Amino acid sequence: MPYDRSWMGFGTVGALQAGGIALVVGILIYALVAWMGKSGNWSFGKSLGVAFAMSFVIAGGQDLWDLFYFDLIPPQSILVLRNKLAAVHDPDAIGTRVCFEAIGALIGVFVGSAIFSNGLRHLMESLRSD
Repeated sequence: MPYDRSWMGFGTVGALQAGGIALVVGILIYALVAWMGKSGNWSFGKSLGVAFAMSFVIAGGQDLWDLFYFDLIPPQSILVLRNKLAAVHDPDAIGTRVCFEAIGALIGVFVGSAIFSNGLRHLMESLRSD
């Protein structure tokens, strides 16, 4: 997500903050996908997959692109690489941040499915009956 990351921490703290943002995005995107999926008669698995893909691309798209760019695109010159690195917040922990964004998006989608698909209600009913 292209947003100002100047307030975020560095290293693991920044990765945890990015993962928390991805978690919230995952919950909101699952709510949107579940609402759209009801009219389209989507299966539960399709809703989970689409919600995860959308939330990961929305929450971690910029970091994912930067990681792809640094790993696979050969640098044309030191000046281009220096300018690109200067534009990235905390390039040392970009892999950790992408990993935490993927985990946060996945957990957010599953929490959203528990909330918006009556999974939480069924779980509480089964716990009460035991």
